[in-house]
Amino acid sequence: MIKVLIADDHAVVRRGLTQILTEDPEFTIQDEAANGQDALMKIRSNRYDILILDISMPEMGGLDVLYHIKKEFPELPVLVLSIYPEDQYAVRVLKDGASGYMNKEAAPDELIKAVKRIISGKKYISENLAEQLAFIIGNGEETILHEKLSDREYTVFSFIARGKVNKEIAEELNLSTKTISTYRTRILEKMNMNNNAQIISYAVREKLI
Repeated sequence: MIKVLIADDHAVVRRGLTQILTEDPEFTIQDEAANGQDALMKIRSNRYDILILDISMPEMGGLDVLYHIKKEFPELPVLVLSIYPEDQYAVRVLKDGASGYMNKEAAPDELIKAVKRIISGKKYISENLAEQLAFIIGNGEETILHEKLSDREYTVFSFIARGKVNKEIAEELNLSTKTISTYRTRILEKMNMNNNAQIISYAVREKLI
């Protein structure tokens, strides 16, 4: 049996994933986690064959969870499942050690296919993601401005691009407004921009939102 840990802060999503996976007799949902801290605690206490991880969660986001997992449990395969399109996070999470990235709008049978592929020791990437990777290899990563950002900077960048102000972002990430302001400054410097309007314009142009 393939032992799965599902980490997502929405109960309805966890239930849906459970129903999809347990239709296949090879899978058993060993555990669920409603936030990042809970997921990490369970991984430190139990053995799983794969983690299905949401990016946006309270009490430690998915990118932070992935960082700790790859540092402490590098052999644990992770499939990142998110509402965000591949353009935003797919390449980033693969670089950070994830075994695959899938949008939550994907078909149920594609989820089963992805998990089985990852369990077999392979990576899961969609056709669209394969094209993105080919573009990066062919054109040089330095041509993609947002790839210069760290994971945390990119998370803040994404919130700014969606029109959030520093106070709102601080509440979402459980950080101080001053810390968010520092991240914003770094983002503007790295991307050679002057204000939030340029961030939003860039994100729209690059289809990141």
